[in-house]
Amino acid sequence: METNKKLKSILKVNLNAGDFEWLGQQLDRIKKEKSGKDLFLTYSIIGSRISDVPLDQLHLEDAEFQEYLELQGADKRQMARIFLLADVLADDADFFGPKVNNIIQVADTSELVTFLKFLILLPDAGSFKTTAVDTLRTNISTVFDAIALNNPYPAKYFNDQQWNQMYLKAAFMQRDLGKIVDIEKRANPDLARIISDYAHERWAASRDIDPYFWRPVGQFLKGQLLSDMDRLLQSDNVTERKAGALCCYRSNNEKARELLQQYPDLHGQAESKKISWKTLKAN
Repeated sequence: METNKKLKSILKVNLNAGDFEWLGQQLDRIKKEKSGKDLFLTYSIIGSRISDVPLDQLHLEDAEFQEYLELQGADKRQMARIFLLADVLADDADFFGPKVNNIIQVADTSELVTFLKFLILLPDAGSFKTTAVDTLRTNISTVFDAIALNNPYPAKYFNDQQWNQMYLKAAFMQRDLGKIVDIEKRANPDLARIISDYAHERWAASRDIDPYFWRPVGQFLKGQLLSDMDRLLQSDNVTERKAGALCCYRSNNEKARELLQQYPDLHGQAESKKISWKTLKAN
């Protein structure tokens, strides 16, 4: 309910008085009459009644929430639709849950993007995980980006297999891996192994690898992965060398630390935080 209050306050200062009042009246009727028909109709009318211009009044006390909305490029129409869904679900999830699922099943691309971007704002957001995981199969970059980039939902709700699928698909689609939330928190041994195997396939084919791709492996440096770090540290590509240094520096493996110490300049940059994953490609 706290999230719903935040959404309502955002809409109150961003919508004109007429649209805000209309939305409130629609919600009152939908909840009172338990009307799936009016929910579908209101969701549809929002598309023509409320513009898709960015929010122009966004001064929230919750800095993390504000940053999330800004990174997702939240607009008035998106917030109105998400508030509509969130409010009816908070009122009666058993009744409105299937109705919301129906809306998503018939959504066009832009509507699906909105749902995925702001899915975490819905009550019991984990109940929609199947829909989120299903979108990992898409080759439409805007749809994939909506769930994978700048979105805390996967890190919170995906299991390791689903997370790994998303991370690898992001690499295959050449998306900006730096925009994936909580990469190191969700790192796991299977993903580290897959990253190494994939890298060897790319190297065998004389193809490049995004140096950022290596970020999840730091906790699992042994065997083949340790040899991979040696290769990165000797690379002619300065960004690859820095990626190798960051992985080794953050590793608890003494051999990885010793390997990095063979490259004093890189070790010094990692230790002084002159290089970081956030600035990897800018340095």
